[in-house]
Amino acid sequence: MEAARDGAAPEVARDGAAPEVARDLGIYVHVPFCAVRCGYCDFNTYAPGEAAGATREGYVEAALAEMAMAWGTMHGDGRPARTVFFGGGTPTMLDPAALAALLAGVRATWGLADDAEVTTEANPDSVTPESLATLAEAGFTRVSLGMQSAVPHVLATLDRTHEPANVARAVEGARAAGLAVSLDLIYGTPGESLADWRTSLETAIALGPDHVSAYALVIEPGTRMGGQLRRGEIAATDPDTQADMYELADTLLSEAGYSWYEVSNWARTPADACRHNVAYWHSQDWWGVGPGAHSYLGPGPDGTGARRWWNVKHPRAYAARLAAGESPAAEVEPLSAEDLALEAVMLRLRLADGIPRSLVEGRSEQIARLVGDGLLDGRDALAGTLRLTRRGRLLADLAVRALAF
Repeated sequence: MEAARDGAAPEVARDGAAPEVARDLGIYVHVPFCAVRCGYCDFNTYAPGEAAGATREGYVEAALAEMAMAWGTMHGDGRPARTVFFGGGTPTMLDPAALAALLAGVRATWGLADDAEVTTEANPDSVTPESLATLAEAGFTRVSLGMQSAVPHVLATLDRTHEPANVARAVEGARAAGLAVSLDLIYGTPGESLADWRTSLETAIALGPDHVSAYALVIEPGTRMGGQLRRGEIAATDPDTQADMYELADTLLSEAGYSWYEVSNWARTPADACRHNVAYWHSQDWWGVGPGAHSYLGPGPDGTGARRWWNVKHPRAYAARLAAGESPAAEVEPLSAEDLALEAVMLRLRLADGIPRSLVEGRSEQIARLVGDGLLDGRDALAGTLRLTRRGRLLADLAVRALAF
């Protein structure tokens, strides 16, 4: 990998950006601030007192400076952003006016498609009806609320600070502002029963969101929860119980009219799917703004020039780079045709649409084994498309390894 302190990332981006290549462009804005650090979190986030002098005001200034640098890099590309996603962290820790200013920076740098999807993540207690109305007026179209659970003892184990009732208030405020609503859930928390998980699912469904994400909790080493697990203070949820929880989610959401379109995501209609994330899974282009943010620009017309890069992680180092007129990128990774083919299988197999069998030529034996084990739909495989069954979704990583490696 190449170091990028001297501004290599913009040069790489210029090489990879090709208007004649029919790929959409998305923008990811990483806001690294949280009210508290949850015990399971290993994201690049900072609770009060952890950012060592970095301020929210300084972050906004630096992010806008990165956008200005991107404008100089991609000027003439001609593609407006079709999706914008503010993630974190908790983006709504910023004042709504600051988020509006950042979205205005995206608009000034790349432009926004007429039908652009503009999402912000939010905690239920970090928004008000007034702040949501301000965001909608600024051009946001969608809010993804970190509900995680409806059960107080599960929320406490996860170090989530909101009261369950705050979720309903946040959904109501988003609806009143005209925003689409997604609810994010986590299952498999230590001490969470299948009945607890059913309560969370039924509560979420009753709120009538457009979209639901449900992720199995992974306890990473180095997190506070990882330390608790190592010391025997908590016990990891049994994988079979997590599988039961996934199947319950799929059953209840399906009965309520939601369809899965990616292993961990369900939408009420195809139009309600998160277009930004779908673009990731289809290897569309994106620019990541903010400390630790990743970017990807695919190959040019000759099939070469695909690159991925990522910014320095600490907000203070990020701001210092930009104040000095330097690229905030930490490293750049060139991607070969083989890399891209591998990633296409890894990402797209997770989608309900599956992948064309032609993407994995020479894997007939592995395909037959996966069909025999009930991980791939046999009829679809014979017709030329590889799609995961529900059992296959539970073992998606195993299926990917069999097909891609």
